[in-house]
Amino acid sequence: MLRTEDTLAEGAHAPQPTLDRLDELVGTVRGAGITVVSESTGRRRPLSPGVELSAFRIVQEALSNVMRHAPGARVRVETGYHSAAVTVRVTNTAPDRVPAPSRGAGHGLLGMRERTVMLGGDFANGPTAEGGYEVVATLPLEDPV
Repeated sequence: MLRTEDTLAEGAHAPQPTLDRLDELVGTVRGAGITVVSESTGRRRPLSPGVELSAFRIVQEALSNVMRHAPGARVRVETGYHSAAVTVRVTNTAPDRVPAPSRGAGHGLLGMRERTVMLGGDFANGPTAEGGYEVVATLPLEDPV
């Protein structure tokens, strides 16, 4: 179940974002001074609304976490379309300076995990060997019945 604040923040009647808007999202992050490389592999195909929204929101939250917790890091966003799933991967390098203190605990990683599990997918996150961080979500092409 989605958190109430997620639903309220998105607006009751606003169209839900899809991976078609990923370039726009990446552009916004670049506009904030972050170096972002984006790559897509496989054949783009229509996904169910739940998968589209969840994939977009996972990338959005991962990029938000980079901006908040890894100042000066470079980011790679990968979207992979496979025969039965779509994978989104957001990897950042180590920050080049200490982040500002966080103003409260968010629901970032927990929310990403919940969105993924709700759809029957797999979620992994953790530090990279180079000192960065990575988030990977694999979502089935169809919402569970």
